[in-house]
Amino acid sequence: MLDKLTQIEAVASQALAQVQDEAALEQWRIAHLGRSSPLMQVFSSLGALPKEERPAVGQKANEVKKALEAAFAARSEALRQAALQRALSQERLDVTLPGRPIVRGRLHPDTQILRELYQIFREMGFQIYRSREVETDEYNFQLLNFPVGHPARDMQDTYFLQAEGRGDNPLLLRTHTSPGQIHAMREIAPSTPITRRRCASSCPVWSIATSRWMPATRRNSTNWKGWPLAPTSPSAT
Repeated sequence: MLDKLTQIEAVASQALAQVQDEAALEQWRIAHLGRSSPLMQVFSSLGALPKEERPAVGQKANEVKKALEAAFAARSEALRQAALQRALSQERLDVTLPGRPIVRGRLHPDTQILRELYQIFREMGFQIYRSREVETDEYNFQLLNFPVGHPARDMQDTYFLQAEGRGDNPLLLRTHTSPGQIHAMREIAPSTPITRRRCASSCPVWSIATSRWMPATRRNSTNWKGWPLAPTSPSAT
């Protein structure tokens, strides 16, 4: 019986070395460690052995069982590691975080509205004229009949710039849009109707209006019908 147990262990070990996957490993366990396996048949037949042989055979059977169970556990772990390495090499799961997206900016609502107004007036045949923010006293006041010392100047918050040697014509931040009309009339008139952005330098950023100017030679009552915005006189503001 001892020789039979040695043979059972050798056959089982040889078969275990041929196992290449989990399904074959489970079949090996049933065949060599299951209830109907040759090893379990030895345990079942211990009662039929002579009394003096039982201790040695029982001890040997337990040693073979423990050896096969240890070999089974080692083979199972080896197959699991092999499957894991195979999956890592073939699937290459990327567990890193994606890059953080760069948030794109957008136009300010005032800019969007202003561009929409520009487009409306372009479709009506107007040209956009961007008047300067820094003006001279002459264009901001004197050419509009506001001479030096005129009381109407006190109604406007005027910010003057430091500039030497300019006398009665200092530089300032324009307080209204009329200087732009003067520039336009001198540079362009009477060729093209003009619309301009109206926002004095001291205005809040949300205070935006438009003004229009058209040479008298090209103006009639039909020019002003259906205007979406008409806060000022069509000839000048």
